[in-house]
Amino acid sequence: MSRASRLLAAARQAGATIATAESCTAGLIAGAITEVAGSSDVFDRGFVTYTNAAKQQMLGVAAKTLAAHGAVSEEVAREMAEGALARSDATLAVAVTGIAGPGGSEHKPEGRVCFGLARTGQATRTETVDFGTLGRTQVRAATVTHALDLLIGALNS
Repeated sequence: MSRASRLLAAARQAGATIATAESCTAGLIAGAITEVAGSSDVFDRGFVTYTNAAKQQMLGVAAKTLAAHGAVSEEVAREMAEGALARSDATLAVAVTGIAGPGGSEHKPEGRVCFGLARTGQATRTETVDFGTLGRTQVRAATVTHALDLLIGALNS
């Protein structure tokens, strides 16, 4: 059974609905979930917010948060996840923002992705994963896998 199928089964059992807020993956997480037939009873919507302006307009990420921490930060991932939850009918939202590559900097290297996980009635969790210089396609694929695992973990806890 695929990760997405396991996620959908866990969400159905928990009575949860899911939203995604994606920057560096540009909809790949939503695509992985909706690749499974019948996902519409669990998946509510996905937000692709590639630019800072989109993060602000669609998810309510604060300009001061972006200015203080940059788009690739746990603070922005938190606001993205909380914004997706607030602007959807979902009960669980995952957000990702990162540097898939090529490029990066000493402080924010290629392969760094920040994750946010927001759930109705619970504190939002964030984490940062440094996937390394795997290449753009592999960083994005690893991000999708990790995001699905975070959602499954949240539903099974």
